[in-house]
Amino acid sequence: MSKHDDGQIGTVAALVRSTFLVNAVYADSAREYGLTQQQGQLLCVLMAQPYGMSELGAVLGLAKSSLTGLVDRTERNGLVQRASDPQDSRAVRVALTRRGAKLADEFYTETCRRVEELTSGFAPAERDALAALLGRVVTDNKVPTVFLEPDPAR
Repeated sequence: MSKHDDGQIGTVAALVRSTFLVNAVYADSAREYGLTQQQGQLLCVLMAQPYGMSELGAVLGLAKSSLTGLVDRTERNGLVQRASDPQDSRAVRVALTRRGAKLADEFYTETCRRVEELTSGFAPAERDALAALLGRVVTDNKVPTVFLEPDPAR
C-alpha cells in the first residue's frame, strides 16, 4: 500500500475511495427521504421507465429473492406498483406510483446537488475532464444506466 511521492493516491485507491464517498452521500440523502439506499436506487431507475422484474434484477445487480423483497417493501410504502406486462401475461412490470414519482424527483434532485457539491472546488475544465474519464470507465465496462444524467435546467 504505497502512496505516490507527491502525496496523491493511485487510480485504484481513488476509484474505490470515491465509490465509498458517493455511496455515503447517496445513503445520507436516502435516509433523509425515509428510504434505504436500495429503495433510492430503485426509484431512480424507475424514473426513466417501468421495468420487468428480471430487467430490474439485472440493472440493480440483485438476486430474484432480494429484488422481490425490495419491491414488496417499496410497494407497501406506496412508492411503486406492479402491473401485468401487456406483452407477456406471465410477467410483471414495476412502475412508480404518483407518490413515488414525486418522491423520486425530489430525492434525485437533492442527491444530484449533493454529489455535484463534491467537486465544487474544481474548475469547469477539471469537472469536464473528470466526467470524460469516468464516463469512459462506465462505458467501457458497460455499466447499466442506474442514474439518469442530471438536467442542467433544474
